[in-house]
Amino acid sequence: MNLFFEESGDFKTGVVLAHAGEAYQVELLSGKRTKVRARDVLLQYSTQDPAQMMTEAQEVAEEIDLDFLWEVAGENEFGFAELGTEYFGHEPRPHEAAGLLLKLQSAPMYFYKKGKGRYKAAPDESLKAALASIERKKQQAIIQERYSEELKQCRMPESMRQHALQLLFKPDKNSIEYKAMQSACMDLHTTPQRLMLDTGTLSSPKELHLSKFLFENFPKGTDFPAFKLPSISAELQKADVRAFSIDDVETTEIDDAFSVMTLADGKVQVGIHIAAPALAIHPGDAIDVIARQRMSTVYMPGDKITMLPHELVEMFTLGEGKSCPAVSLYVTLDPSDWTIISMQTRLESVQVSSNLRHNELDGIVTEENLANGGGEYPHKADIALLWQWAQVLEKGRMDKRESFGLRPEQTNRVDFNFYVKDDVVTIERRRRGAPLDKIVAELMIFANSSWGKLMHEHGVPGIYRCQGGGGGGWTSRMQVRLVTHAAPHQGLGVDQYAWSTSPLRRYTDLVNQWQILACISHGVAAPLSAPFKPKDAELFAIISAFDAIYSAYAEFQSQMERYWCLRWLTQQNVRQVDAVVIKDELVRLVDIPLVIGLPGLPSLARGALVKLDLVRWDEVDLSVEARLLEVASSAPAETGESISPAEDSEEAELE
Repeated sequence: MNLFFEESGDFKTGVVLAHAGEAYQVELLSGKRTKVRARDVLLQYSTQDPAQMMTEAQEVAEEIDLDFLWEVAGENEFGFAELGTEYFGHEPRPHEAAGLLLKLQSAPMYFYKKGKGRYKAAPDESLKAALASIERKKQQAIIQERYSEELKQCRMPESMRQHALQLLFKPDKNSIEYKAMQSACMDLHTTPQRLMLDTGTLSSPKELHLSKFLFENFPKGTDFPAFKLPSISAELQKADVRAFSIDDVETTEIDDAFSVMTLADGKVQVGIHIAAPALAIHPGDAIDVIARQRMSTVYMPGDKITMLPHELVEMFTLGEGKSCPAVSLYVTLDPSDWTIISMQTRLESVQVSSNLRHNELDGIVTEENLANGGGEYPHKADIALLWQWAQVLEKGRMDKRESFGLRPEQTNRVDFNFYVKDDVVTIERRRRGAPLDKIVAELMIFANSSWGKLMHEHGVPGIYRCQGGGGGGWTSRMQVRLVTHAAPHQGLGVDQYAWSTSPLRRYTDLVNQWQILACISHGVAAPLSAPFKPKDAELFAIISAFDAIYSAYAEFQSQMERYWCLRWLTQQNVRQVDAVVIKDELVRLVDIPLVIGLPGLPSLARGALVKLDLVRWDEVDLSVEARLLEVASSAPAETGESISPAEDSEEAELE
């Protein structure tokens, strides 16, 4: 006797070797023996050899017309034997019954399984929907194959072009477009990013990197929504000073300027003047919503995405020849020992006489010229005086820093300026700590610390940057954090530090300016009138959002600087370069700020000079392959590489 039975969802047949109660021992076509329960048996037969029966059953299954079989089945549940009699016109023979079962099992859209050997025909509407779905998938497969073939010919199908960025950065992995792209990439042994470049969908690696950033951070584009340009209602007293700013040549959001006045008693009054957009922007208004969404100006070599609309920036930027609203910190000094006699903060209108530029003056305003009075340049006497005070401020910070248990800050760090024109990049070195650089940095640190103290003394919360004093190891203790109360910034060597000097380009500074204005206008009543009250949940929400967004912007700026470093290598056709060891297997080129991992680099002191051979670099994945040629010097050299943490320097934070 032979059996046709169901086991684990499959139909099998074999010869019965033994039968005991409700169980059979069966030898399968493969020769394997198995135990079969009586309830799993669908057919018993002896008229055919099992192998022959299975072959004939499969032939029967292939010949059965599914549509006709579905019509014959009717609407009620049925057993396969009943349907076999109706379909074949006679009681089905073993191979016919088995073939029918195989067909029923293979067509779940037509027939729903209800039990062992029992089925029910799918309703007409359900069957039509299922068949339509199958047809749709067939058509999609055809379209997908066509898309894939076009991509392999380096042509982007028009219907895919409009979704190109979505496919790259946030794809629907079930879409035919994504599957076509993946198929083409596999066949071409490439990546989706390179495929987009090869098809011309993206014009260059620069566009690739920029598009990814914009897709993730500016999904609605970088254009500003329509807004009404606000007016300034406050009557501002005009300051009797000649202010001047010191910035890079490409700076348009000029937040800060300085003035120097010698008083009748020989004392000196230094003014630190900060643009005052808080006069026109108010918490919750349309422009505030824009600024809070962006949180900061985004910088990249050759371009930027401003936090505030251009028209508003033009209203408040401290441009040459303009009379501008400003929050001014006036410091009266005794020039004999540079002690501070008094300080006062005012809201006023300041006349800006000059916008000085680093690239024009850094070569003239040197320490040597400042010492001997050499060189001719605007505001020469004022800059000389500010230079003397800046050195005193720096020494005071370093003493304070050492009192916190930190080493003196290194002064040999080099900054790099990127200038991009017509996709040609120029990278220039600028020593951090040069006179003009130090003047700006020290006075900004002083203002931020002083205004942080002002808010603290008035009981008004602000957004402070603090460093040190936390628990955990060295790294966690020295991590810079944003808090709403005054706390030391040990790396800078100040008792408190509140970003307040860049309200045109950082939202935290705008928030602090609102709080500072409340202190100026309301004095002891400031805690009641300030936009943000102590323990204000909104202030904590701003800090959280700013941290995340500012980090993303900084990472993008670093990525784009790396891209332009690689472009510089291509433009200069550089192959052999000097580099300085940063740490372990990391080195940084001397001429540009490009960091390279060098596996297998011998253990060398930080600052050691090495010579490298650049094997290849890739502007898409921003990778560089290099090999060590020689160790030029194993001892630390004067290369400009600082060995102090980057956060220890306010100059780094001002970039």
